[in-house]
Amino acid sequence: MAGSLIGSEIIKIGNEVNDMIRKGEQICNLTIGDFDPSIFPIPAGLQTEITRAYEAGHTNYPPANGMASLRDAAAAFTKERLGLEYSANDYLVAGGSRPLIYATYLALVDPGDKVVFPVPSWNNNHYCHLSSAEAVMVETRPENNFMPTAEEVAPHLAGATLLALCSPLNPTGTVFSKEGLEAICDLVLAENRRRQPGEKPLYLLYDQIYWLLTFGATEHYDPVNLRPELREYTIYIDGISKCLAATGVRVGYAFGPATVIDKMKAILGHVGAWAPKAEQVATAKYLPETTEVDSFLGAFKEKVQASLQTLHEGLQTMRADGLPVDSMIPMGAIYLTAKLDVLGKTTPAGQVLSTTKELTSYLISEARLALVPFSAFGTDGTAPWFRMSVGGASLESIEAALPRLRAALSALV
Repeated sequence: MAGSLIGSEIIKIGNEVNDMIRKGEQICNLTIGDFDPSIFPIPAGLQTEITRAYEAGHTNYPPANGMASLRDAAAAFTKERLGLEYSANDYLVAGGSRPLIYATYLALVDPGDKVVFPVPSWNNNHYCHLSSAEAVMVETRPENNFMPTAEEVAPHLAGATLLALCSPLNPTGTVFSKEGLEAICDLVLAENRRRQPGEKPLYLLYDQIYWLLTFGATEHYDPVNLRPELREYTIYIDGISKCLAATGVRVGYAFGPATVIDKMKAILGHVGAWAPKAEQVATAKYLPETTEVDSFLGAFKEKVQASLQTLHEGLQTMRADGLPVDSMIPMGAIYLTAKLDVLGKTTPAGQVLSTTKELTSYLISEARLALVPFSAFGTDGTAPWFRMSVGGASLESIEAALPRLRAALSALV
């Protein structure tokens, strides 16, 4: 398994770019789904509570399933803001969302089981490899904002153990419509009604780590609010990493049916993937501060949206001027979906660009702009779509990069 494991293409590109930046090169880095703390710091109140927690000596092991105070706070936060009511005992805290997603796979999926997920999407192919699952990748379409539809998913659910979904979606920054998610939820319910007693259910992994980062009139929808009967089949992935710009603080939580969460607790108890105790104590104290949280989110979302909108408007101006580019209206998360339809063209140095990896290298070199192609998320290497992640770049660097991108694209023949 380890010998055939493929490394993260996103991290590889990001590391190459960071090496160039350390050597003094000025590159607008829109690769990693992370935040530059000098641009997007964590909330001041959270930082204060983390410092206090360390000063108070919270440096020993936390409980393996998470501090009771944090599970209580997360349950109250979710009930208040989403209307989802779960017991604190049905919550599991870990060091960000990654261990929780992996634990979901390990708790539910036996070797050879089918796991269905859309592409592009983040990391499901690797979790399938790690758990020896059969990956069933559902191709999505730009006309549906790269969100999977019931029609696309339906043929693959028979015999599947897990359907993995994410909204707002990494890498696209797009979201499920109410009707679109309802239709998929109805498929999951119908498939479970069809199964015989003793047959393994079809579970739904719902990653909503970005749900507080939606823009304008965009609304977030989730399975159990739309179809309460899905409660026994749905495992939610959530946390503070993205909504509070706290990727390095490493506090995530999952919640769902006790039978599944208890198995995940046992798995992560052996792995030891818990969030640091001081950060848990601090998050538990910060989440109930509604006014402070809302104030942070308001300013944070405005800043993220400004960067996304600048990229979108810049690409739309290039499109209006005849360049073969396009982009989708920012809906959520920290990502813009961009189309750079220039494969087959020739660079000034005489290279014919035949893959998005080659185009990525060209843009780093000539435009000093680093993007991630959708091929890193499971799509074909010739699909002309890219993820632009704004958390690690200032608005000023984005504005400066747009003319360089225009010049680099205009130089292709």
